[in-house]
Amino acid sequence: MATAKLYSVRIGKKEDHVFKGKGARQAALKAASRGLKDADGLIKLREHSKKKDGKWRIHIFEGSVKKIAKPANAPDWMPDTINKPVVKKLRVEKLDKI
Repeated sequence: MATAKLYSVRIGKKEDHVFKGKGARQAALKAASRGLKDADGLIKLREHSKKKDGKWRIHIFEGSVKKIAKPANAPDWMPDTINKPVVKKLRVEKLDKI
């Protein structure tokens, strides 16, 4: 079973938000649902651990939030439309220094 990793959202050179997930996509979905993007409109996530080559990994996604109708089995208190995040992985960059 995979353990959860920590990912920091990079907006410019700042890393203010940290998300926990088993994979980068799970953290990207959380960031997209909160609208956290950089000036290019991309979601950049830095892993908190280095790989064996001693480099940092930056996972880059494009993402948005769609408004969809609530499911048929939804509870009464749920609104008629809900937000659903959608992300697509573009690439992984490797950095020597943060």
